Amino acid sequence: MGMKTLKVIKIGGNIIDNEAALKSFIKNFSTIKGPKILVHGGGKLATQLAIKMNISVNMNKGRRITDANTLDIITMVYAGKINKTIVAQLQANNCNAVGFSGADGNTIVSVKRPINSIDYGFVGDVVNVNTEILELLLKNTITPVFCAITHDKSGQLLNTNADTIASELAIGFANQFKTELYYCFEKNGVLKNVNDDNSVVKKINTQTYKILIDEGTISGGMLPKLNNCFYAITNNVTKVCIGKPEMLFIKNTQFTTIRK
Repeated sequence: MGMKTLKVIKIGGNIIDNEAALKSFIKNFSTIKGPKILVHGGGKLATQLAIKMNISVNMNKGRRITDANTLDIITMVYAGKINKTIVAQLQANNCNAVGFSGADGNTIVSVKRPINSIDYGFVGDVVNVNTEILELLLKNTITPVFCAITHDKSGQLLNTNADTIASELAIGFANQFKTELYYCFEKNGVLKNVNDDNSVVKKINTQTYKILIDEGTISGGMLPKLNNCFYAITNNVTKVCIGKPEMLFIKNTQFTTIRK
């Protein structure tokens, strides 16, 4: 008997912002057999709430600067509204789920990002994943649902990149399972031509990755995403797939697969 496969699936952006898209995704997600973990980002909801509450939103190169007020909002929105909505909808689809931040069950410990040229505020870099409690749930066919918040084990919550949380969870379980990581977003995958949604690069490995960067095919926001992917692959994650959520449910969907 080989190792069981664990799927770690990350959703964000328009899947969370669009109620119908989220419902349809959750319905499909519930049908996935075998152990699975869902990780979600925050979409635009945190920004909208901040604006309503007159709290300034500061970004640096697409990354959110998290002061104390922003952390409050992110905690409300990510760990509260979005996380519990997803868990409730999973229950409606007969998928038993439990919501998590990194503080729950001491599952993901981070350190506050050191201040170099930029002070990101209450932003966490993951140092440790504890899988024991999650394993108990997975063994009993319960699905953990993670929001993008971790803790420092000294009482401080930290805003943490959701892509990173997904890759760290997949790495953390790589000894117990064959782990597969799925990044669902609005494009069909890594594209050769950003304006052509059908120009999907179907397979990337360590060698072709370097070529794609040198060519300038991979740049901007895709760079941190793909660095996360390769970080996972070099730490024993079996494969990483990037594309629309359909890649999980519909045969012959185009998407990008990353392997060693």
